Amino acid sequence: METVEMNSVSLKHPRSEDDVANADEIKRQKILEKSKTGNDSGQSIETVTEPPEDMKNEIIPNEESEEQEEEELEDSDEDGDPESFADMMKHGLTESDVGITKFVSSHKGFSGILKERYSDFVVHEIGKDGRVSHLDDFSVPVDDEDPSEETFTVLSDEDKQRLEELQLFKNKETSVAIEVIEDTKEKRTVIHQAVKSLFPGLETKTEDRDGKKYIIAYHAAGKKALAKVRTATDPRKHSWPKSRGSYCHFVLYKENKDTMDAINVLSKFLRVKPNIFSYMGTKDKRAITVQEIAVLRITAQRLAHLNKCLMNFKLGNFSYKNHPLKLGELQGNHFTVVLRNITGTDDQIEQAMHSLREIGFINYYGMQRFGTTAVPTYQIGRAILQNNWNEVMDLILKPRPGAEKGYLVKCREEWAKTKDPAAALKKLPVKRCVEGQLLRGLLKYGMKNIISAFGIIPRNNRLMYIHSYQSYVWNNMVSKRIEEYGLRAVPGDLILKGATAVHIEEGDVDNYTIHDVVMPLPGFDVIYPKHKIGEAYKEMLVADNLDINNMRHKIRDYSLSGAYRKIIIRPQNVSWEVVAYDDPKIPLFTTDLDKLEGKPLPVLPTDGKFRALKMEFSLPPSTYATMAIREVLKMDTSIKNQTQLNTTWLR
Repeated sequence: METVEMNSVSLKHPRSEDDVANADEIKRQKILEKSKTGNDSGQSIETVTEPPEDMKNEIIPNEESEEQEEEELEDSDEDGDPESFADMMKHGLTESDVGITKFVSSHKGFSGILKERYSDFVVHEIGKDGRVSHLDDFSVPVDDEDPSEETFTVLSDEDKQRLEELQLFKNKETSVAIEVIEDTKEKRTVIHQAVKSLFPGLETKTEDRDGKKYIIAYHAAGKKALAKVRTATDPRKHSWPKSRGSYCHFVLYKENKDTMDAINVLSKFLRVKPNIFSYMGTKDKRAITVQEIAVLRITAQRLAHLNKCLMNFKLGNFSYKNHPLKLGELQGNHFTVVLRNITGTDDQIEQAMHSLREIGFINYYGMQRFGTTAVPTYQIGRAILQNNWNEVMDLILKPRPGAEKGYLVKCREEWAKTKDPAAALKKLPVKRCVEGQLLRGLLKYGMKNIISAFGIIPRNNRLMYIHSYQSYVWNNMVSKRIEEYGLRAVPGDLILKGATAVHIEEGDVDNYTIHDVVMPLPGFDVIYPKHKIGEAYKEMLVADNLDINNMRHKIRDYSLSGAYRKIIIRPQNVSWEVVAYDDPKIPLFTTDLDKLEGKPLPVLPTDGKFRALKMEFSLPPSTYATMAIREVLKMDTSIKNQTQLNTTWLR
């Protein structure tokens, strides 16, 4: 799972009860951010136009109307009574609920607002070669074999609609006829190229009908051929030059959309399956992010054309290579973060940032790892590991207090009343949420086969639950380790030699620092510290009815091998400055896109009403930027805590 936290968090010290109780003021404000159940990110209310969030998963023929209906349902309920939202979030998690309790720095904390605007949080991917991804070039590699620019404009919107329906078998037609208005060989060639390049799986031929020339588009070999092409296991060999690398690599700049949503949108516009795209890491939604993407046998020309029709995306820095990208190949991410309306003195800020640079922060798993509702994901993970499938089903489907969509509440109430998956499913118009998938599984396999029913949920989603439990254990054990032994390496701690964990012996302890120490995520292929914390792991798992010496599950997917994770991370390339500003909506730095479009640097007053801390730092993969920011501000980053402490969530 990749770095960035999703939720917009206002980090402020508690105000007086009178301030918190000022209901009239609260009612005049709108919700800035609402957390989404089972989703990594919340949707902010911003004055930014973005394309519809099509394709939450894969593009499946004949499901567009269902997707549109689901999107409309998901986008409704965006506004609400701030008091009721804050009240509902009382049932959410705080950091202490998931073991996040310690700090390593000694400075006094101060207030600041994180992600007041998504453009206050910018992420640049760092590739395996150490190069930071930037969007700085829109040019397309010159290739004589690319179709002409006319390819993209020669077909009318009506032609494209008919061809797409033919391509996806959405009607009973076996072919589509396109009349050639200007009958020249060149014109016919362009139409042939347009159909074949824009609608993979279709072939074309020229026919005379009543003295007029028509280009006839048809399927070469039925649905199996289309499926083969669209899964990219056997793309059209004749349409790709042998001298060109099979993969087009490009830099994706995106605003306020997560990586999978972005790829689903791109795949829809290109009329291909999302699985022909590859990437090194997923980037989160409420941010501006820049990362490398690779796509199989789609030309840079076609990709560049999308810049004309997509909002909140830009594609550039195109090149052809012979390999895709692989998850985890990145070195990390570089962050540019603005904390607005800070209250810390110059001395406090200097102390905080020097501590971050010299000591670092505790490498906790951040709040997004554990969900945002009254049923944390780690509880479901624990039930899976206990092989308690009735509990798994109950935790996912039972009524729960807190912030949820109305239709989910009705679905849960129906389930509690009838235990009838068909009846509960009828209350749920959005079928592709976890609850809908589990109910469909129960309908298919029956209530006595919960394991198979649960298996309908996508594998990554299922594994998320048990990884959440591992993270929960790790956070708690690291807090105990720091409380017991502080910020020094001690005998019995674990360090890595290559990929192998070994214990620090008494005679070697002076050779290591806290930055060398790792702690295990529980599993069958790890060892544990040889001091009090090793016993604490066993005690915690025993309390959860689990055996630390038997982490293999009878279902192989749910067997935990374990892993090691550094307990302290020291960010690299740390820099910071305090800037003054008057307008809370003004951007405080320029993005890659600003630079490409020649936008000037923002002009900031020397003595503005507000102060902001602009900070930059680089982190390795699987670390959480908000845990670094937490260390600077010394504040709880949970949604629950912030909604109770202040009203800057609300405006």
